Amino acid sequence: MNKRSFPQRLRAGEPLYGTLIVAPSPRWPEQVVKLGLDFVFIDTEHIALEREKLSWMCQTYRALGLYPIVRIYRPDPYLACIALDGGACGIVAPYIESPGQVRELVGAVKNRPVKGQKLEGMLNGDAPEPKLARYLNEANGDSVLIANIESVASIEELDEILSVEGLDGALIGPHDLSCSLGIPEEWDNPIFDEAVRKIIASARSKGLGAGIHCVMGTDYLDVEKSWIEAGSNMVLHSADIIAAMHSLKREFDYLKKGSGRFVSPVESDKINI
Repeated sequence: MNKRSFPQRLRAGEPLYGTLIVAPSPRWPEQVVKLGLDFVFIDTEHIALEREKLSWMCQTYRALGLYPIVRIYRPDPYLACIALDGGACGIVAPYIESPGQVRELVGAVKNRPVKGQKLEGMLNGDAPEPKLARYLNEANGDSVLIANIESVASIEELDEILSVEGLDGALIGPHDLSCSLGIPEEWDNPIFDEAVRKIIASARSKGLGAGIHCVMGTDYLDVEKSWIEAGSNMVLHSADIIAAMHSLKREFDYLKKGSGRFVSPVESDKINI
């Protein structure tokens, strides 16, 4: 087992592999762990998950050695604390567009449970008491904070956003980013590719992890590999629901063709998350 912590591996640029998990079935974790992944991504922004169910998923995957990273549904430090209290190891904050948003989230992820005026003072440079500093390091040393970079505004503020001390990585939200660029789902558009590569290069130049949630489909595996070669080390690929639909569609297409039935042109990969 790698002795370095997940945050250390992420910042060092070590390839870390994970997928989005939608299914809360108790039968699912024992199968997912067989994939040999480093982390699982659990999304509460676009997936309806109750707090208790989310906690169960985080605790279960954590016990199996998979690092659970939760995307909260807005960049709110209180939501980050709720997810961490439930067992999450990492937080992805959606639609980050300012360094101030990151600063508040650093307070939640790196200094939990300190709040209020004391936290504000620490974020402004006040050193915590030695005992408190040791406690916070032990309690939060393995927690990561990742900013979702998914808009033109976030790219314009990218250097300032990625310079906030305590941030561990940047994760590109491809669907929202393509829409913000005015080229929705044009994954082959050079404008989109240039934006992706700029974000990856900027994050890695600052010693932060970088990644993109690749849900474009199997036709884009080579593109995904090219982004990995460009420095994307948080390899967040596909989702359980996408993989299941892709496999079932392929098999049912085969069976329907064999029986002479019409095959509907459903795009099983086209799920925006």
